[in-house]
Amino acid sequence: MAHAVTKVIHRCESASESENLDLSECQLMQVPDAVYHLMRHTELKSCNLSGNSITKIPPKFAVNFNLISELNLSHNQMAKLPDELEELSALENLDISHNAFISLPYAVYKMPKLVDLNASNNYIIELDVEALRSCPSLETADLQENPLTSVIRSALENVTSIKVTWSRSEADDWEDLNV
Repeated sequence: MAHAVTKVIHRCESASESENLDLSECQLMQVPDAVYHLMRHTELKSCNLSGNSITKIPPKFAVNFNLISELNLSHNQMAKLPDELEELSALENLDISHNAFISLPYAVYKMPKLVDLNASNNYIIELDVEALRSCPSLETADLQENPLTSVIRSALENVTSIKVTWSRSEADDWEDLNV
């Protein structure tokens, strides 16, 4: 445990120079309050929280790290994002792959500068195709390896303003169950 704490502190210290906070593979279950304290005088450009056991990001994350342009939340255990993340006004790249999302988080649709979204390898069944199409800056959305419904996949076929990728060979067996 002490080693993990020391690792986080060292990574925060190096981030104050590089402006890139890498807390990947730190055995975190949440973003420790100490991180916000240690980074309070640093304008972060990117934050990598991948490969942890984080289940949720607190609303204050967006307040404290509002200038980041890259956020990697992949390989965690998240099922939702706080709406406050839409206030990440400089965020261009968001990776929420390999988590437990069953729908695309509302905040994603509202991020003004989001260019690249990776939401692959989740459990996403539903998403608001019109809201996705209306994302102001979105260019690519990776939705591969999600059990999207056939209705959603059909609607995504008509999205031409964004390069959306998804797994086309998904079986709809579970949709056809007569229970």
